Amino acid sequence: MSAGRLLSVLLLLQSRGRMSARGIADELGVSVRTAYRDVARLQAAGVPVYAEPGRNGGYRLVEGYRTRLTGMSEGEARALFFAGLPGPAADLGLADEVAAARLKLLAALPAGLRDEAARAAAVFHLDAPAWYREPERTPHLTLLVDAVLTRRVVDVRYRRWRAPQEVRRRLRPYGLVLKSGVWYLVAAAESRVGTYRVTQVLDATPSDERFDRPPDFDLGAYWLSYLDGFEKRRYTGTATVRLSPRGRRRLPDNLPPEAVRAVESSATAVGDDGWTEAVIPTESTGHACGELLRLGADVEVVAPPELRRAMADTVKALAETYGAGRGEGA
Repeated sequence: MSAGRLLSVLLLLQSRGRMSARGIADELGVSVRTAYRDVARLQAAGVPVYAEPGRNGGYRLVEGYRTRLTGMSEGEARALFFAGLPGPAADLGLADEVAAARLKLLAALPAGLRDEAARAAAVFHLDAPAWYREPERTPHLTLLVDAVLTRRVVDVRYRRWRAPQEVRRRLRPYGLVLKSGVWYLVAAAESRVGTYRVTQVLDATPSDERFDRPPDFDLGAYWLSYLDGFEKRRYTGTATVRLSPRGRRRLPDNLPPEAVRAVESSATAVGDDGWTEAVIPTESTGHACGELLRLGADVEVVAPPELRRAMADTVKALAETYGAGRGEGA
């Protein structure tokens, strides 16, 4: 049972007046049976919902009944979007507003729904950063949030991976994206929309210039397109590899998902010992060598020749480092 969905049913009845079970189900993307159960739960929680029979009947609230969210500030209303994300909300400087908004939201709910919401909040927690990495420091994030919301042009000094590494940009911020614990700014510079890792922003200064975001710009659609393009730019080559049965089992823990999917779709058996041959995407010779070495003797590079040589040279250097005479008593 979703306390959030029950609140949605309540607000739908409050804003629409009379609604059929079918209308509620269609609006929330659930079955009609689920809509009936949700209304019953609202009634059990003390919400005065009654049914009007007949062809044009449906459910409605008792005349004059309204749930109220009173005394909510602009910051608290904005923070409602992050009510389930305490970590990101703190990054954005909205921790206090989130706490206050949640208290006011709970206070506005009927007792039954309040208990349900409290139970749900107690058993779910989001920890956005990935394993084995410290959260990134983003001292300019709050300034960028304000620039996005107020549509204010920002002058930034930015560190990128290619030369020249430090560049200055005048940006029109369109939105912010949190990806695996890393914040990215989506902004227009001159006539091009680009993506900027917030931790790489070295300086940021808001200007007095305002801008209008294009009405047809969709942040979610842009991000999906950016991810698709990123993968195409990232993988510029392929490698043919042979994997032992143990190597295939270790793939998900050592290689990116794109390589794992490539093995699953292209693997063919070679010999009777369980080894398979597959083609995987690669970024560069050095990067591929580093990733494949994680599999040790459970992988063999067949092609391209430069990657096979890089693997052999690295293994040779390791053998010399750990060879006989360099261990105990050396």
